[in-house]
Amino acid sequence: MLTATDLRKRFGARVAVDGVTLHVAAGEIYGLLGPNGAGKTTTILLVCGVLPRDGGHVLVDGVDLDSGPEARARIGLAPQWLGLYPDLTGRENLEFWGRMYGLERAALSQAVDATLSSVGLLDRARDLVATYSGGMMRRLNLASALLHRPPLLVLDEPTVGVDPQSRNAIFEHVARLRAEGTAILYTTHYMEEAERLCDRIGIIDGGRLRAEGTRRELVASLGDDACVDVGLAGSDDALRAATVAAAIPAVGSAAAFGGGIRVVARDATILLPPLLEALLGAGLRPNRIEVREPDLEAVFLRLTGRALRD
Repeated sequence: MLTATDLRKRFGARVAVDGVTLHVAAGEIYGLLGPNGAGKTTTILLVCGVLPRDGGHVLVDGVDLDSGPEARARIGLAPQWLGLYPDLTGRENLEFWGRMYGLERAALSQAVDATLSSVGLLDRARDLVATYSGGMMRRLNLASALLHRPPLLVLDEPTVGVDPQSRNAIFEHVARLRAEGTAILYTTHYMEEAERLCDRIGIIDGGRLRAEGTRRELVASLGDDACVDVGLAGSDDALRAATVAAAIPAVGSAAAFGGGIRVVARDATILLPPLLEALLGAGLRPNRIEVREPDLEAVFLRLTGRALRD
């Protein structure tokens, strides 16, 4: 449904997207996982034709994105920023966007009612958006991308700042759309969202796609690596502790993580003695050590040298 090849974008001297290639099939959720500033939003704006590309090629359902409005009309975009007018009602917002998609009269009215119902906002349709909660606004933002029933849905951080109830509602709706055959490109910097929703995951950092695959494939790429979490008595020492740990030959990567450090190494039994010796020798005070099975966070740490939340 989506094939994006060698996407490139610069802003002056800064390279925001550097040769990203990905594809999303019908009925698949592809998660683009990375920290803020990694290039996720720029990538999807290139995919949707909102930003001009410096290089690369995009096909949507086999149609060249540059061929005209018909190709872009196959995409539904729910951007990270809210594309809503607070001084209009929920219904009026969707009627406006529906007309932008070329829907009229009975088809527009039916699409608005069906979409409001699908996101659980039909009972608030006549209320001003200014009176909505943050979670309701996010759901209406999603609804605006669904009015024309696009075969490709692009969601940019759709749960940022929402309450748990609205987050679950968005998750459930996205899962239903996948079951109906919609292809979904989903960007997030929340590890749990990628693990819960996505069929395949691309890890992006510094504008480059560092790896992609299913969760199982990505974790398996670590081989026999193990994760070691070390808690510190002084959480302000985490950055210094990560630097100390990274200098140990047995350490593959280390980063500040959750009030301590997370270390990825080939053999935890060989790692622990020199790790403790180095931390104590630097005047740091470990108060907890946990050896964990590798996870997506460990994959990200190994690929980028930092934790996802950095």
